[in-house]
Amino acid sequence: MILRRLFWVPLAVIIACSSGSSNVGSDLERRVDELVAQMTLDEKVAQMSGDSGVFLPEGDTLWNVPGVERLGVPPFKMADGPRGLGPIQGATTFPVGMARGASWEPGIENRVGAAMGRELRAAGGNILLAPTINMLRHPSWGRSQETYGEDVHLLSRMAVAFVQGVQENALANPKHYAANSIEDTRFEVDVTIDERTLREIYLKQFRAAVLEGQAASVMSAYNSVNGQFCGENEHLIRDILKGDWGFDGFVLSDWIFGTQSTLGSALNGLDIEMPIARFYGEPLLMAVQDGDVPEPLIDDAVRRMVRKKLQYGLDQPSGLDESVIGSDEHLAIAREAAVEGSVLLKNASNALPLDAGAGQRIAVVGLLADTPNTGDDGSSDTMPAFVVTPLQGIEEAVGEAVVVDHIAKDVLDSDDLVAIGAADAVVVVTGLTAEDEGEGLIGAGDRLDLDLSPERETLIRDAAAANPRTIVVLEGGGAITMGDWLPEVEALLMVWYPGQMGGYAIADLLFGVANPSGKLPITFPTGLDQLPPFDNVLLDVTYDYFHGYRYVDRNGATPEFPFGFGLSYTTFSIDNLQASQSTAVAGDVVRFNVDVTNTGSAAGAEVVQLYATYPGSAVERSERDLKGFVKVMLEPGESQTVEISLPVNDLAYYDVAESAWALEALEHAIHVGTSSRDLPLSTTLSVAAQAPVSVY
Repeated sequence: MILRRLFWVPLAVIIACSSGSSNVGSDLERRVDELVAQMTLDEKVAQMSGDSGVFLPEGDTLWNVPGVERLGVPPFKMADGPRGLGPIQGATTFPVGMARGASWEPGIENRVGAAMGRELRAAGGNILLAPTINMLRHPSWGRSQETYGEDVHLLSRMAVAFVQGVQENALANPKHYAANSIEDTRFEVDVTIDERTLREIYLKQFRAAVLEGQAASVMSAYNSVNGQFCGENEHLIRDILKGDWGFDGFVLSDWIFGTQSTLGSALNGLDIEMPIARFYGEPLLMAVQDGDVPEPLIDDAVRRMVRKKLQYGLDQPSGLDESVIGSDEHLAIAREAAVEGSVLLKNASNALPLDAGAGQRIAVVGLLADTPNTGDDGSSDTMPAFVVTPLQGIEEAVGEAVVVDHIAKDVLDSDDLVAIGAADAVVVVTGLTAEDEGEGLIGAGDRLDLDLSPERETLIRDAAAANPRTIVVLEGGGAITMGDWLPEVEALLMVWYPGQMGGYAIADLLFGVANPSGKLPITFPTGLDQLPPFDNVLLDVTYDYFHGYRYVDRNGATPEFPFGFGLSYTTFSIDNLQASQSTAVAGDVVRFNVDVTNTGSAAGAEVVQLYATYPGSAVERSERDLKGFVKVMLEPGESQTVEISLPVNDLAYYDVAESAWALEALEHAIHVGTSSRDLPLSTTLSVAAQAPVSVY
């Protein structure tokens, strides 16, 4: 049993945390104050919980939180959105978050967010329950597909881009705050985590979403952190989010079990209980009337909501109609995102791209080749008007010029093997589905075995034995271990769950219409022994500082594929690393320039990555940390000088003794290359000590 402490919040603290008026205009604050002053206590409390019920009533597609109609204060209308508007029939289904993280392209993620925001407003909604920006501590997590990866810098850049895109028309809701990365015990598990690890690894991306992205809201997680459930966690909500970060938006709970009490939640900063009042509503009203919850705290919560409604024009018509939902423009973005996020992991003997010329014969093998496979069927599920499967994409791409034999089986017989052997090339489409991984309770939950099923591994080996030119198209939401089948195939393309236009994107990549440019946002290990423990049984777990590539690096292991890795149909060189300065102090932004040249014969994009190290640090640090990246598109023979900016403050660590971020006097090593294990260029940056410093 976890002891849940209740804290009385002094009125001075409530007032200090409430207005955030320095961040918004005085006219806006005056309007907010006037509206809240006209509300009755009943009206204010009613706005602090959803009223849709545990399940959406028949005919409703959006979760509702009341407004105040007589004052013109609109309700909140919410929809899930990690890969598209879950409850809206025909809304665009984009690639999952992991696939979009693999694009390493915040620009396209901004466009994805903007498209989702437009579709939401056109459907009558105004809060998108996305993005999922939890740290992927371990690829066994059932919802790994929803987040952007295992690195806090990559998570931060993609989160900011998505939030800013959504908030062109609606409100974003980064989730799940915080340290949520286990499904099967997510309602009860208590995560013990030290303050430095919490701040540097598990909260930094939320801070970026709030301070840089200006996210209007945040969703608290189900689990508890250091003994307090996240929905009533004083340190997470009051001290850090609303205190240290000065967050002037609102916090809503995860659904049903995300709220554990009336007093603990209200006093510690939870503004909205979703999707229905269990501990808020009448119990909260009585707590205020009895003097257990001060009414100024209620005013604070309501003011936060009204502020964002007015600030983002939710009280005004959106000017958007349903024609934007699933529009050609948005489908084109989904296709582009699927192309950008697909990662070419192997291409022996230049097996790819395939020849689409007349007279070729291609065998397309596996049940998943013609099965819609867009991801988890939990809360991130969507209802697209159609899904283009890999087979459909291939058939449309080649027309009648190429004979396509579809062998719709995962268990091959002798006739199948003869047909496979007669083909000029074989494309095996396999991987994971919603039956293998997903949200706990309503989906498959965590995935403890990172291998493919024995049947799917045998499918790959049998096809490769019958035809040496076997290409595997792998679907799934996270890292997959490859046992002994990887050496037997010529090419491997990781496409994740590529969304409803994924079949077209896969065909574009297979036939060279597009050049793969994705990079792994996670480490692909050779086995579970290369990863930290994953426990989804015990109700008390500890998260330490290391996971992902940082864990693998510290232990000197060689993964199957390292973080940041991805091949192309062309080749690149990077040269001439230059820094704008060799010494720096807090507040400086150092610019690193590098020349990138396409040395091959096809147009393509490369992701230049910058990592920092901390020789002689007084605290244990990672062997290398991603601190910047840029994706550049080049024609054959073309060269460009690209710039990666490094804010010096981003080299700081969290000093627990001083409760502040601190820069050390170190000569940092700066490495630049194309993956965490391919860093041919290096220089040094000497930084002067300073504390405290401001860090996103």
